[in-house]
Amino acid sequence: MVQVKSLADLQNLKASLQNKLELREKGEKADSLVQIKVAMATCGIASGAKKIMEYFMNELEKRSIGAVVTQTGCMGYCYAEPTVEVKLPNQEPVVFGYVDLKKVDEIIEKYIKNGELVNGIIPVNYETIDDNNK
Repeated sequence: MVQVKSLADLQNLKASLQNKLELREKGEKADSLVQIKVAMATCGIASGAKKIMEYFMNELEKRSIGAVVTQTGCMGYCYAEPTVEVKLPNQEPVVFGYVDLKKVDEIIEKYIKNGELVNGIIPVNYETIDDNNK
């Protein structure tokens, strides 16, 4: 159990609980929001994915873009880390490779806000089980 010993402790606890509540509320309506998954396996973390994830979260909030930013495991594109999957509402997900802070800004401004494709997309090179059953 968390012990509150100061006003700062209480404010930190409040902020933490509000963040958890906001994430839960967003999760219930995730299909209507932009969904961003940052690959955070060992290779992604070593390539700077943690910084990319934090930057996405901060910039989307600053720009008032409704989004859910989560981490995921290995996407299988270790050569292109950090990798990020972006899914706009009612569209197929797109995976971007070699993502740096400049690329995050470009993804937000061009792809997320305007639907324009930007360089760095990793083409889908696999079929899902569902694809094989059609």
